[in-house]
Amino acid sequence: MSDTDEMNVTLDSYDRRILDELARDGRMNVAELARRIGLSKSPVQARLKKLEDSGIIRGYRALLDPVRLGLDHIAFVEVRLTDTREAALSAFNDAVLAIPEIEECHMLAANFDYLLKVRVKNMRDYRRVLAEKLSSLPYVANTSTYVAMQAVKDEVF
Repeated sequence: MSDTDEMNVTLDSYDRRILDELARDGRMNVAELARRIGLSKSPVQARLKKLEDSGIIRGYRALLDPVRLGLDHIAFVEVRLTDTREAALSAFNDAVLAIPEIEECHMLAANFDYLLKVRVKNMRDYRRVLAEKLSSLPYVANTSTYVAMQAVKDEVF
């Protein structure tokens, strides 16, 4: 399916209720999902397949608690590049994908080029990641770090 086709998927109220329920509990079986939204099992299975095939449902996974895993230090990093032509952006993007501590990376229309969300154990670990990994990303001119003190709202869609 092309990108254009995926953007043109029409969702009705049942599709949206399916998505809402699965966003709360991705392990829910089809029978329970059908009961919750008021349809029988077969139409729910067909709708799920349509949502998966269209790319609206990209997959299913476990949500891990980073704090319980000892990864409760979050830094947001502004990155300015020396070059913003397509080849430089591609090189930067590819390099970011190889750094597991970078939880999110967004290209922005701002006075800097990228915003990274970096998750590590502590400040010492962050300093190591900054020195060894972030500073050596291609085309990085400079970075500014903002340390999160508390996550007021941190939900996955």
